[in-house]
Amino acid sequence: MKLSVGIVGLPNVGKSTTFNALTKAQNAESANYPFCTIEPNKAIVPVPDLRLEELAKIVNPQKIQHSTIEFVDIAGLVRGASKGEGLGNQFLANIRETEVILHMVRCFEDENITHVEGEIDPIRDIEIIETELLLADIQALEKKSDKLKKLAKTSKDAKAELIICESLMEHLDSNHPVKIYEDETEEFLKLKKEMRFLTDKDIIYGANVDEDGLSEDNNFVTKVKEHAKEVGAEVIKLCAKIEEEMVALDEDEKIEFLTELGISQSGLDQIIKKSFEKLGLINYFTAGVKEVRSWTIQLNTKAPQAAAVIHNDFEKGFIRAEVISYDNFISNGGATKAKDAGAMRLEGKEYIVNDGDVMLFRFNV
Repeated sequence: MKLSVGIVGLPNVGKSTTFNALTKAQNAESANYPFCTIEPNKAIVPVPDLRLEELAKIVNPQKIQHSTIEFVDIAGLVRGASKGEGLGNQFLANIRETEVILHMVRCFEDENITHVEGEIDPIRDIEIIETELLLADIQALEKKSDKLKKLAKTSKDAKAELIICESLMEHLDSNHPVKIYEDETEEFLKLKKEMRFLTDKDIIYGANVDEDGLSEDNNFVTKVKEHAKEVGAEVIKLCAKIEEEMVALDEDEKIEFLTELGISQSGLDQIIKKSFEKLGLINYFTAGVKEVRSWTIQLNTKAPQAAAVIHNDFEKGFIRAEVISYDNFISNGGATKAKDAGAMRLEGKEYIVNDGDVMLFRFNV
């Protein structure tokens, strides 16, 4: 399962620096993903999970394979992007293909870095970008409605869909995002899936601060958090410059560096974990001598469907799953000892996989 996060923001807010950090992380891990075709504006990076390292200490595999997350650099959003300014239409189309939006917001003063709007005002910046997203949704919905008006003359289904579009258009025209439009009908859910509305996506605000702003929130960050609370979004504070510097450090050096800064976790790691949480994603593991690997699934996924993430044949021929919780796998020193201790369970087709399950699937070929 691919998780894709679109990075948006005005020029000179730290977006490019953040993406550079991700690109360096991608290059450092590229040997693990030999079959990935990575476009220049995309970075496919490993999802941090220390549990894999602990499993590997017991299994001693040939390699460790993390789950991955894709970050898409959406460059050039400015006022008028929805009308094509700064190649806006192209970049807005890229955002539609992502699941989560990381909206980078500048929360620091630096006279050497100019701001496109002349001064630092994170709430104004947020409104500029999100107005363009809203206008882009309105334009897309207008085109859809025009097509439905022609079809509605002869099609009852098109007429019913047109009614939903017109109601949603009133909602958008009132400056409200699709995300808070209340309609759970099958027709509306189908429309959302087709249109992939920009204002229906989960947003994480990346409050980009300087090094001094990491330990204590400045006024800019406080304003962003207040705004996020009002709209039901998440805020993660980070220093993009430091994130880029940390890529070159090994794990121990990184922990020591973060401790010196007075923080426990890097901003990018927090963004990845928050993206998983917002989309209801979890990981289960397979642990063998060839590889210890993490697999990403939706919360409440049953065992056969979880097996299909590895290969479709696993679901088709599913017999049972041998399951050991991560804690039991570690405490017993591996699968064999966990089985001897009675900590391995045999689960059938109705078993709902838990985060951290170590699994072995049995299936007919």
